[in-house]
Amino acid sequence: MAATVRRQRPRRLLCWALVALLFADLLALSDTLAVMSVDLGSESMKVAIVKPGVPMEIVLNKESRRKTPVTVTLKENERFLGDSAAGMAIKNPKATLRYFQHLLGKQADNPHVALYRDRFPEHELNIDPQRQTVRFQISPQLQFSPEEVLGMVLNYSRSLAEDFAEQPIKDAVITVPAFFNQAERRAVLQAAQMAGLKVLQLINDNTATALSYGVFRRKDINSTAQNVMFYDMGSGSTVCTIVTYQTVKTKEAGMQPQLQIRGVGFDRTLGGLEMELRLREHLARLFNEQRKGQKTKDVRENPRAMAKLLREANRLKTVLSANADHMAQIEGLMDDVDFKAKVTRVEFEELCADLFERVPGPVQQALQSAEMSLDEIEQVILVGGATRVPKVQEVLLKAVGKDELGKNINADEAAAMGAVYQAAALSKAFKVKPFVVRDAVIYPILVEFTREVEEEPGVRSLKHNKRVLFSRMGPYPQRKVITFNRYSHDFNFHINYGDLGFLGPEDLRVFGSQNLTTVKLKGVGESFKKYPDYESKGIKAHFNLDESGVLSLDRVESVFETLVEDSPEEESTLTKLGNTISSLFGGSTSSDTKENGTDTVQEEEESPTEGSKDEPGEQGDLKEETETPVEDTSQPPPPEPKGDAAPEGEKPDEKESGEKSEAQPEEKGQAGPEGVPPAPEGKKQKPARKQKMVEEIGVELAVLDLPDLPEDELARSVKKLEDLTLRDLEKQEREKAANSLEAFIFETQDKLYQPEYQEVSTEEQREEISGKLSTASAWLEDEGFGATTVMLKEKLAELRKLCQGLFFRVEERRKWPERLSALDNLLNHSSIFLKGARLIPEMDQIFTEVEMTTLEKVINDTWAWKNATLAEQAKLPATEKPVLLSKDIEAKMMALDREVQYLLNKAKFTKPRPRPKDKNGTRTEPPLNASAGDQEEKVIPPAGQTEEAKPILEPDKEETATEPADSEPLELGGPGAEPEQKAQTAGQKRPLKNDEL
Repeated sequence: MAATVRRQRPRRLLCWALVALLFADLLALSDTLAVMSVDLGSESMKVAIVKPGVPMEIVLNKESRRKTPVTVTLKENERFLGDSAAGMAIKNPKATLRYFQHLLGKQADNPHVALYRDRFPEHELNIDPQRQTVRFQISPQLQFSPEEVLGMVLNYSRSLAEDFAEQPIKDAVITVPAFFNQAERRAVLQAAQMAGLKVLQLINDNTATALSYGVFRRKDINSTAQNVMFYDMGSGSTVCTIVTYQTVKTKEAGMQPQLQIRGVGFDRTLGGLEMELRLREHLARLFNEQRKGQKTKDVRENPRAMAKLLREANRLKTVLSANADHMAQIEGLMDDVDFKAKVTRVEFEELCADLFERVPGPVQQALQSAEMSLDEIEQVILVGGATRVPKVQEVLLKAVGKDELGKNINADEAAAMGAVYQAAALSKAFKVKPFVVRDAVIYPILVEFTREVEEEPGVRSLKHNKRVLFSRMGPYPQRKVITFNRYSHDFNFHINYGDLGFLGPEDLRVFGSQNLTTVKLKGVGESFKKYPDYESKGIKAHFNLDESGVLSLDRVESVFETLVEDSPEEESTLTKLGNTISSLFGGSTSSDTKENGTDTVQEEEESPTEGSKDEPGEQGDLKEETETPVEDTSQPPPPEPKGDAAPEGEKPDEKESGEKSEAQPEEKGQAGPEGVPPAPEGKKQKPARKQKMVEEIGVELAVLDLPDLPEDELARSVKKLEDLTLRDLEKQEREKAANSLEAFIFETQDKLYQPEYQEVSTEEQREEISGKLSTASAWLEDEGFGATTVMLKEKLAELRKLCQGLFFRVEERRKWPERLSALDNLLNHSSIFLKGARLIPEMDQIFTEVEMTTLEKVINDTWAWKNATLAEQAKLPATEKPVLLSKDIEAKMMALDREVQYLLNKAKFTKPRPRPKDKNGTRTEPPLNASAGDQEEKVIPPAGQTEEAKPILEPDKEETATEPADSEPLELGGPGAEPEQKAQTAGQKRPLKNDEL
């Protein structure tokens, strides 16, 4: 018995573990019933949501627009976001921040910082001494980093999504430019953390656009590869992407569509903003020429005038896309002087001639990175607002050599829709059709380290080694493991960017530091001392390039291996349970047992990262962990399209280092590491197996490109944004209270002159109310601006209490006709029902005398109450509180309706009483309300049997059949029925009686 209990205990534990996991999933689903996406552009953003009942929808902002300006206005006591901030850009340009995403992840000496100062000289930028980044200095007390400003925008986007979805939202997918490097992506993640958002993924905007295009054309994708080029010119930058669509076979879902990023080219500064700045400069020059002889200062020195010119330049660019010329007009540009000038499309194209020459650049970069030619591209699709400029389309069409450019996609909302589809796929609350997404690494990443080598006997020298970790245009998300085989003591290695030769000199300066991280390992020597009898399998560093394209070092382990004899009692019950659960959910046991290096650790297989549940094609890529020994080439990756493989020059020579690659599997039948041959099949002795011991190695990271915000600094930023949000909510609450008070005053003053209010009030009452309202209105105008929310609410409550009696009398008189009419109808119907109930014969009566008497009493009491109350109300003046109240009428109706409904329900469910048989053999007449189905029907004889072959009837039935015509009527379908009646009743379905079952 004890053995049986021991065998059942692991099963019970497993069941409880499964129940706990399912319960945790249900709790997680309850909080994530809606997800959102934010297409974060340079000039504006688009927000989309998915919630139950709403598949994919663009969120409308408070002005009912589908896109919202990425603009923030910061003052001492107030803050504006979106369209409100865009309107403040003219009044207060210094406090209005725009295009601040260009400063994310960049230090003060970056060329983009200098370019931002040149474009927007009204903003004061100071340097953060700790991180060497820039901050906006709004006032001596107010300064904000670009991450904090972006956090405000993301928080505002979430509030718009929550108002639209009418429920809280935490999970989001955010789009970023494909050319963002590690520092810029981490800056966006920190901004989202400040906003309190849980980022499911940072998706490249070109990938989101390609996903949106593929999702809505799923039926057109087949096993034949289709190469599509997306040319996206937005406000701040231009990205050209080559995407391959085709169906692939997945393990879980069979054949599914897939998009693969094959090539990417970009220009960080080519966009609509640069065109607008050229136009602004042209308009400023025209205005200065118009006022040349008036000895006035340059318009460029006036920030408000330049803000007006930039807004007019934006309008001009849009209008000139459809017209040959247009008149620029600005009222009161500077010193109350109006500006008016004619601008032609030819002049605009001459101003931006050098910009249009850069249009084909991203196309050539994308083709080179994809190793493809234009002949392999099936179509070119335009994305982004700046592609609407005719000259851009003309130059691009000539560069790609196609007949026409594709415009069959929403250029503004495609990225937002693709991102929200990905958000639904990553969320646990929704199930979508799988669409495999294989994004590509833009900037290669490698590992560098130095070790001592002995080239000649007694002569040692240092050798610098480089190993490519993630190659250019290789797919991600992906996990990699690099094994260091020749280290038995603490050492350092470096994570840097690889070959960036595809970038120009200017792009390299904007790119920033090419060194990512220095990793210092501690505890390597101690791990070797801890396992002196074990064979070292090297130091393994586990790297992860996640769905957001952010690189992280998960852990570093020292791995040892030995041969042990396997015994049945070696594993405990808990260990077996853990292994069972891990196998069920695709996990590995190494991460659980790495803290103590004594447990048995199997060869690991990395599980897919969270969020890839709905993309089966990617699971296979994530589960296979590529291990790259530092002294030898790694195993060749799965077949990838050309352009994904690393260059041959990056592969080390196997003969140069005599170390064996660990990624190569061992063949069956080979001898173990210590030469132990496999046991013969005839013997029952278990063969020795390998036992792997894992020891955690301490890691110290030194970030070199851009230090992350320290924890205390991040906490202060979060608190700062929360305080601003709370202040905004308090401001909205105060404005709402002030508006409610003002509206109540005006509405009540108007009501005092309406006849229905004058009828129920005296002249003195109206004068008292009017005086109080006038006093409150004067107080609101004089002191209301400094009043708190509590004071405004108290003033409103005081006025409502004063007018409560007046409003009550008017409201009651409005309800009387409807309520009294309903009461009369109910009384009449109840009386008719009672009369009908008393007419039922005694033998068929289903109601008791007590029940009918009770109903009669309620009817009489209600009639009496109504007549008495109406008489009493008629004696009262209209200015007094009425005695006839609508709530009393409703109570009387409910009491009467309750009695009637009780009797109706009783009649509905009461079964008819059985009828006694007559002594003369005749039956009693069935009740009037008896249905035809309850009466006896004729039994139809089977085929071939004559009608004379009738069943033997009971004596009384025979007598009934021979009764004369003036006797009791026969039942339908009985022996004496007419042929027509027989035909009708033969098709009726007769319910079985108890004696016939």
